[in-house]
Amino acid sequence: MTTLLFLPPGLPDPDAPVGLRWMRFGDTGMLARGEGTPPEGDRVVAVAPADAVTLHWADLPGRSVAQATAAARILAAEASAATTGELHVAVGEGGAGSPDRPIAVVGAAAMREWLAMLAAAGVDPIALVPAPMLLPQPDEGYYRATVGGVGVIRGRTSGFADEAQLTELVTAGAPVKPLVRDPLERALAAAAAAPVLDLRQGAFARRRKLAIDWRLIRRLAMYGGAILLVSFAISLVRLAKYDVAADTVNARADALAATGLPRGETLTDPDRQLDERGRRVIGPGLGFTTTTAAAFAAIRSVPGTEVTAIDFTDTGELRLTVATEREALATDLKNALEAAGFRVRASVFQSNGGRVTGELTVSRR
Repeated sequence: MTTLLFLPPGLPDPDAPVGLRWMRFGDTGMLARGEGTPPEGDRVVAVAPADAVTLHWADLPGRSVAQATAAARILAAEASAATTGELHVAVGEGGAGSPDRPIAVVGAAAMREWLAMLAAAGVDPIALVPAPMLLPQPDEGYYRATVGGVGVIRGRTSGFADEAQLTELVTAGAPVKPLVRDPLERALAAAAAAPVLDLRQGAFARRRKLAIDWRLIRRLAMYGGAILLVSFAISLVRLAKYDVAADTVNARADALAATGLPRGETLTDPDRQLDERGRRVIGPGLGFTTTTAAAFAAIRSVPGTEVTAIDFTDTGELRLTVATEREALATDLKNALEAAGFRVRASVFQSNGGRVTGELTVSRR
């Protein structure tokens, strides 16, 4: 529903009683009319009296509202005796096929009085339209109609209050077609739905109230909760997949470890059991293989030395019985083993049959 609320003719008088008329329009046309405050809950479009607003048409820049308004102010200043500070200028949309755009010039004081009067009546109109702009733009000549109890005239590039002498002077014999009943109601309904020129611009623009849409907030909260639940479910699925994969890997590791243990051994702790078997196989310390390999490498590096006996103890020590051509070579062999990173204990070497024999005990340093 949209209601056209007609302001009384003449400039606002704070001391005079407020005489408002209104017409209510819907999808089927005009639904009701009356006087006083309009019904609550409707879109209200206020209508400024034609005698208080001067209308011009000019080809203005269309790139932005600010540029069009600045150009319109210059034109209004040239055509008005009042200073620009006392005037309010508003720019509308041009008609189809015409580059000219309507310009409304009204006193700033009148705008303040109108809005104050409407606010006192509990009305905050979505738009404030000059009365002549309620009529359609004629292809030729002029339209005449009575809206809100006041006669108005609309031409292609003009709009004013219908006064006998002024009308005859401006129309200059051009045809003036009256608009009544159905055509007028259709024109008023179209103007109420989409005003061509709105005086509520600039300093008088309608302030938007910040309203909290609780339905939207609840809907967003539901969507947010659903997203959190889905994300949580995805995380749970991933954790379950990771747990199953870890169990699979552990089972494979246990099966692989079982192949390294003696056949028939009960599998309790694969890591510990493999460590125990490794110690049993390679021996304590650095192990039999590592220690023996390092010892024989040192013996090969000292010519004239040989091993006559070898023994690996359960403490990880390697006992070597060696024979050398002379005693100095035994000392050289001991130094070579120590250089390889071992701790070496030497027994007393004895000379027998032209050979020097003795025992070296090699252990982890």
